[in-house]
Amino acid sequence: MPTLAGPSPSPYRSPAAASPWVRDDRWSALLALLVWLLLLLMIVPDGFDYAALNGSAPASGSAASRLAWLLLLGVAGSLIAWRSALAWLVLRQLDVFLLPFLVLAAASVAWSIAPDFTLRRLIRVLTCIAVALAFTLVGWQRRRFEDLLRPLLTLLMAGSIVFSLLRPDLAVHHDMEAGVDGAWRGLTNHKNTLGMLAAIGLLLWTQALLGGRARRGAVLAGGALCLVCLVMSRSSTSLMTTLLSLPLLALMMRAPAAWRPYLPWIVAACAVLLVLYAVAVLRLVPGLDSLLKPVAALTGKDLSFTGRSRIWELVGDNVRLHPLLGSGYGAYWIGPTPMSPSYIFVPTMYFYPGSGHNGYLDVVNDLGALGLACLLGYLGAYVMQGLQLLRSDREQAALLLALFIQQALGNFSESHWFNSLSVGFGIMVLASLSLARARLELQLRRHFGEPLLLPVRPPATGAAR
Repeated sequence: MPTLAGPSPSPYRSPAAASPWVRDDRWSALLALLVWLLLLLMIVPDGFDYAALNGSAPASGSAASRLAWLLLLGVAGSLIAWRSALAWLVLRQLDVFLLPFLVLAAASVAWSIAPDFTLRRLIRVLTCIAVALAFTLVGWQRRRFEDLLRPLLTLLMAGSIVFSLLRPDLAVHHDMEAGVDGAWRGLTNHKNTLGMLAAIGLLLWTQALLGGRARRGAVLAGGALCLVCLVMSRSSTSLMTTLLSLPLLALMMRAPAAWRPYLPWIVAACAVLLVLYAVAVLRLVPGLDSLLKPVAALTGKDLSFTGRSRIWELVGDNVRLHPLLGSGYGAYWIGPTPMSPSYIFVPTMYFYPGSGHNGYLDVVNDLGALGLACLLGYLGAYVMQGLQLLRSDREQAALLLALFIQQALGNFSESHWFNSLSVGFGIMVLASLSLARARLELQLRRHFGEPLLLPVRPPATGAAR
């Protein structure tokens, strides 16, 4: 990983006055293991108990699961303390709206309708951010994000196919009333999770193909595994996000030279339209939803396009009770128990959805209008930073921006934004920290040039730290 040598490293000093910076790859395998463990904890059911899955996220994990999360937090925190100087520099490049979200989520323990659950969710959020930050501090190189994520998702797709064929009683949904009978969930906890991860896998393999970073045979094999899981998951949301984000990725990476000045405007326009749609369907601005009524009339569906408007209405009733600060982070969806206001879905709709099936709505429900402001600010800053990176590192920026589009679309019918129970949130945190590290990398190279390779046994003086 690139780090600075000398007593008081600063990337903002002149090259002549500064000590050289070095690339230190020690412990990179440990960080890869930490990230994989974090994501797997968010993907597979607790204790690998597929028989107990009911389509809803569990309210709390087992003792072993809680121990694993605390272990991740402890190890990541130790690595951050070890690389504290570099960690501070990365955090200075991070999306500025993540900190207000953390402060608001932590403060919501005071007014939460279920403070114990809010505290548990907050610990998960801190663990995700700590692991992602540590990931950018040790063994960093320009393609580390995709090089780490691509093999994990490919192995997960392969394992899901084998598991679904050998144990369809555990890896395939069998619920005709919910309309998911026969849909694969594979090694994940739900078909929509499998579909989302397959869509991200296709983005990663497409980027590898267009960037010339993988052989055609490997791309075809990996892409085929992801495509099979995408189709067999029967996730219409994931299919839609794939069809819309893949062309944008290809455009950003392979656009003709004459088109490139317009790419930032195209991406920015897409982001603005997505935000306007999100605000419109939530009816947060009176009269704005009327702009989308012709779309609904043409398609013959409601504005959710998924028949989930009734879920949104019931969640909206709770939002109106706590409009400014919400019910508390992660405090509404705590399971089908009469002690929770979310229990209203059981007698009303005769099932428990487990989420509002809209990431924007669930943020408002948890943290109110202030939470939505943090979310929209986070999305806007992420896009702006990605567009800045697009000027100097087209391949990396294209992937991170395409991932944003994929997630922004998926959150219209699934809840991933700021959701510590969703692997989509974990991946976006990893992407946000990787974006911050990539921005810092550009500044370091601009001031110091290329890093030196740390020797196996560094000299006693001027040792890297």
